Amino acid sequence: MVIVKNITCPALLVSAPASGQGKTLSTAALARAWKNRGLNVRAFKCGPDFLDPMVLETATGQPVYNLDLGMCGEQDGLARLYQAVQTADVIIVEGVMGLFDGTPSSADIAMRYNLPVMLTIDASGMAQTFGALASGLLGFQTAIIPAGVLANKVGSTGHADMLKHSLPDYLNWLGALPQDEAYALPERHLGLFRAQEIVDLDARIEAAALALAASSALPLPPMVTFIAPEITTSSIPPKLLVGKTIAIARDAAFCFIYPANIDCLQEMGATVTFFSPLHDKTLPEADAYWLPGGYPELHLKEISENTAMRNALLAAFNADKPILAECGGMMALCESVNGEPVYGLLAGNCNIEPRLQGLGTQHTDLLENMGNIGAHTFHYGKFITPLKPTTQANSRYGSGENIYLHGSITATFLHFYFSSNPALAARLFSYAKP
Repeated sequence: MVIVKNITCPALLVSAPASGQGKTLSTAALARAWKNRGLNVRAFKCGPDFLDPMVLETATGQPVYNLDLGMCGEQDGLARLYQAVQTADVIIVEGVMGLFDGTPSSADIAMRYNLPVMLTIDASGMAQTFGALASGLLGFQTAIIPAGVLANKVGSTGHADMLKHSLPDYLNWLGALPQDEAYALPERHLGLFRAQEIVDLDARIEAAALALAASSALPLPPMVTFIAPEITTSSIPPKLLVGKTIAIARDAAFCFIYPANIDCLQEMGATVTFFSPLHDKTLPEADAYWLPGGYPELHLKEISENTAMRNALLAAFNADKPILAECGGMMALCESVNGEPVYGLLAGNCNIEPRLQGLGTQHTDLLENMGNIGAHTFHYGKFITPLKPTTQANSRYGSGENIYLHGSITATFLHFYFSSNPALAARLFSYAKP
């Protein structure tokens, strides 16, 4: 019998009073500063975000997984943290929104996994209130373990000293990031730019890490005990995809892919390969295809002009190859986006609206007797179609996103989290002709 033991490791969760305070930059800078000391740093992201993990992956050089009590589940987070800590010298988790925002919130995740909390506070235009704000947030719930405070957008060394001395003795000072456009991370309607689009991202992170290290000794966070997950038959993904090859679209237009989803497919026995709908003229030979979300609306010219890819996708559809199209993937399969022609496999048209069209964690029992699968939606797209939805997802506010089954295509604005129900996820890549 193999005895699995609990493991201790320094760890913290980076949060803030609100969105826009600089959590991603400070998390990346702190992770890189520790990495520069020769430490093996593993980073995670709270919530179902795709973009922030890309930045943290650049900072650490390692894949970044999501922790979300709603979409992923408590046990999934427990297992991923425990797996990471086998080789990590320090764990850093970037929160989502403000510390107590959302249900579940970053605070809920911190308390569930006993993660000490570091606050990032935008200190521009702030002096002694910095200490009051930090102590108020970190003392709001007694179960919160304070790890310290980091000041962002600091105006000068004197300003940093003022902020530092405003903190009560029990709160550690974890440094300051100067107000400098050289560190800024550009954003668009869905959040930050993709890491690959920021050509000098590594240099920005390195500069921020050096500035942060110059302002503080950057002590490691408190030790945390990571509990060994209970391994049962039900927690091991079934080998439902042995012998199957799944080809995944991955390029600038199709890039919203949870690393855990790739792991899940491979753990079920699938061979995974990738292709670029923007640049490739043919599809790789595969048993099923997956077009994840991303930014097809920013690449309409390349999509409309790549008629060879359109023909290849149509041939796969006509051959009854299963095709999963999520969010931007679904948009690309319809007839037009913002009036520009796209692949045309789904009747209907998409437009990018000025206001958000969908947001939040959802669940769906897409197939009978197979339970729910966790998912997330965040989009400005609107799909106007004569197709009738096969089912709708459920959210805590009622009915959620439509799910369309059209021949061998499963299409929806949802992004599925495969590990929340591997057996159902495997069925997304199979098709039985009626």
